Amino acid sequence: MYAVIETGGKQYRVQQGDVLSVEKLGVEAGKKVTFDKVLVVNDGTSVTVGTPFVQNAAVDATVVENGKGKKVVIFKYKAKKDYRKKQGHRQPYTMVKIDEISVGGKKTAAPAKEAVKDVAEEKPAKVNLKSMKKAELIDYAKENNIEINEKAVKDEIIAAIEAAEK
Repeated sequence: MYAVIETGGKQYRVQQGDVLSVEKLGVEAGKKVTFDKVLVVNDGTSVTVGTPFVQNAAVDATVVENGKGKKVVIFKYKAKKDYRKKQGHRQPYTMVKIDEISVGGKKTAAPAKEAVKDVAEEKPAKVNLKSMKKAELIDYAKENNIEINEKAVKDEIIAAIEAAEK
């Protein structure tokens, strides 16, 4: 089952259990949020398309975190005029986890295993160790209780972390 929702002027195709970043919502982490602007719902047997929204349809989600995206640098420049202007921008976002999709009172609740699981307990995504600096690698190893030689070269630290994670 999936749905297409609208939030923040954008449309997202979501399924139960998806984690996605949307435009900033004024909701704290851990709170529930309901998206009622549902454009399309597919329940596996039929597709319901709204005009513009599907009646009595909603998508319930839990806010995982609020944060800022990567910095975007805006640099304006005019040749031979001594005009340079540099600005930075970090777009705020809200990361949400989709709990259930409901249409006309029928809900698709999370399976029992996932309902017990806390959002904060999920394993983090695979970390790109090669893009990290040596100091960050040492901190990462300490956080994950991995014993390493702090005086070793960066490649040796990466090898030790990868071996310990397997």
